[in-house]
Amino acid sequence: MKAAAPIQILGAGLTGMSAAYHLGGDFDLHEQRSTPGGHCITREEQGYRFDVTGHLLHLRDTDMRAWVQRLIGDQCLSLERKSRIFSHGVYTRYPYQANTYGLPKDIAYECVMGFLKAREQASSAAPPKNFLEFSLQVFGEGFTKHFMRPYNEKIWGVPATEITAEWCSRFVPQPKLDDVIAGALGINDHELGYNTHFLYPRRGIQALTDAVVGSLPKPIRFSRNLKAVDYKRKQLSFDDGSIPYQALISTAPLDRLVALLVDVPSEVTAAATRLRCNPLNYIDVALNVPSGIDLHWVYVPEQRYPFYRVGCYSNFSAEMAPAGRAGLYVELASRQQLKLEDVMPQVMSGLIDMGIIKKPEDIAFARLRRIEHAYVVFDHAYYDALATIMPFLEEHNIISHGRYGAWNYSAMEDALLYGREAAQRAQDTLR
Repeated sequence: MKAAAPIQILGAGLTGMSAAYHLGGDFDLHEQRSTPGGHCITREEQGYRFDVTGHLLHLRDTDMRAWVQRLIGDQCLSLERKSRIFSHGVYTRYPYQANTYGLPKDIAYECVMGFLKAREQASSAAPPKNFLEFSLQVFGEGFTKHFMRPYNEKIWGVPATEITAEWCSRFVPQPKLDDVIAGALGINDHELGYNTHFLYPRRGIQALTDAVVGSLPKPIRFSRNLKAVDYKRKQLSFDDGSIPYQALISTAPLDRLVALLVDVPSEVTAAATRLRCNPLNYIDVALNVPSGIDLHWVYVPEQRYPFYRVGCYSNFSAEMAPAGRAGLYVELASRQQLKLEDVMPQVMSGLIDMGIIKKPEDIAFARLRRIEHAYVVFDHAYYDALATIMPFLEEHNIISHGRYGAWNYSAMEDALLYGREAAQRAQDTLR
């Protein structure tokens, strides 16, 4: 029997595959499913292509951008963001906090005046204890009331008082006074936020997974059911036997990894029970007609709608749907197990309100999907829990990385970068 590689990798999502690529050979890559990619896949049905909601490549790292472009080459489209917020019956530019022009005048006034008042009080404000306090201090009462609180409570699935503000430094644009005033007058001449430009493969994000798989120096081991991780003996137990390792890279959700550890200290187990992550229900919608809006995605903060974001795959690329038709993803606020027939009437009504469709018959078919690990909750136990778990893992040559392995909120480029970093850390442990 062939000897096991010194570095074992769990999970063939983007982080695990990137780690394998950057290791160059001294690894075995195990995947529980029968296919690679994790959430980076594209389903095909009746000529429509659906990703696992919006998977877009916001590439800022020069080396990573060059690698991705080499991998997918002329399949790749370079796009400028076209997104809006839909609230109070109108579309406004993203981000909400710098673009009140077009809102009802009383709403715009409330937002701008609240922002000015918050600036006046900023010097005397105590450090915020949670995201709600942060939003009130930075954006003011109006922006908090009409967007920041309702939207973030829909996306995270918990009250704004239960989450901290640390996660949002990169993902929530903080406009300057000039931006807010210009945005109220409709004369903002630039886009804000980390995702103003992105790359996207013409036939869906699966093209990236396929290209990475094709670049790996060794094949992935599929349908691998991991039973236990013996960190003392440095051994993985699968259904078909055990494999030793010198360093382990895990991209499995952190709570699941800890549950697989043999004879783990009680404080580590207790810390893992404090990790929170909400699932995501979303609907792939195939339209018989073109989308009524020429946008990539729309944020929907109001509680009267059952979804918080609607995106259009076929506005990323025309090849994502048959000619003259469109494909959507609709991300739902509810975290409960849902039935499509129960939620679709409200979804269809909302899509009509937004002008995306004109009538229910515009929908050819819809598929309800669910992601069990979707949004890590940055609650008040988050940092203490990680401070207990991560040093323990590192002490035993276990590198837990990726969006769920490192338990964070991050983008696709981050997953690729995490893989590169994990590879380097694993190699360092062997020296």
